[in-house]
Amino acid sequence: MSLNLHLLRLFAAVARHGSFSRAAEALHVSQPAVSRGVREFEDQVGNRLLERKASGVTPTEAGKILLRHASALFAAERAAEEDLAALRGLTSGSLSIGASTTISSWFLPSLLGEYHQAHPAIKLQLRIANTSDVLDLLLARELDVALVEGPAEHPGVVVRPWQEDRLVWIAASNHPLAKLPSPLTLDHIADELILVREPGSGTREVAAAAMTAHGFHPKEMLEVGSTEAIKHMVAAGIGIALISPAAFKAEALLHSLIALNIKDFTAIRMLNRLSLLERHPTAAAAAFERLLDRYNPSNPFCTA
Repeated sequence: MSLNLHLLRLFAAVARHGSFSRAAEALHVSQPAVSRGVREFEDQVGNRLLERKASGVTPTEAGKILLRHASALFAAERAAEEDLAALRGLTSGSLSIGASTTISSWFLPSLLGEYHQAHPAIKLQLRIANTSDVLDLLLARELDVALVEGPAEHPGVVVRPWQEDRLVWIAASNHPLAKLPSPLTLDHIADELILVREPGSGTREVAAAAMTAHGFHPKEMLEVGSTEAIKHMVAAGIGIALISPAAFKAEALLHSLIALNIKDFTAIRMLNRLSLLERHPTAAAAAFERLLDRYNPSNPFCTA
């Protein structure tokens, strides 16, 4: 039995969207056509692939197995299209980049601008997620390029160092700590509210590891879902935080936030590039990888 890629694509869309109607809308076809195609596909493979429930549609065990293979098949199909496009000078194709928040917000914009200028015909997609989610997207073959700011381990993934990032403590410029002689010690911040990112965030993991390594155990922490929100809260006088210096360049120039010099405290992390083992990069991805190789941050607050 050979898989019908058209019917496989219909099934995968329904499984991904959890709905026949939403899949039909995404594929720009009628819902009856999607329903008919999925039924025909289930007949062909000899397994029920989807569970129809009042709350939506979910894949069966057989469906989950097939979805894993579908991701690889669609990635191979797109890679073939990209390689053929390379012979035409990257005049068509797409590039899906996944990056954690700090990288996507403050490291990638200039690179994406340069890439778009060089290859305007390539359709770009940037998916912003925390480190663990970027890894999951890569494993699902939904990304061509993956960049993360935290530890990432998987037997099927190659991790390559990209840039070094030295986290710094930040506080509002009018915070009482800003008026104390520098350098400060960890005792000075022992009673402060510490703002941290959510579990799964690379910044959260690196900051937690650094605090533990220095024997610093905050008395009170507040979990915040984004670095932007953390900066706004710190600027408003709500605690202090440990973030990438690249993330508060503008606030430092505007003097709304300052970096606290904490004696003998270091929190250095490596920003990493992830790739699937034995997966050949598309031509569009290879062109972006070359930009990453040449990257040299001009941000004076960044130690990378």
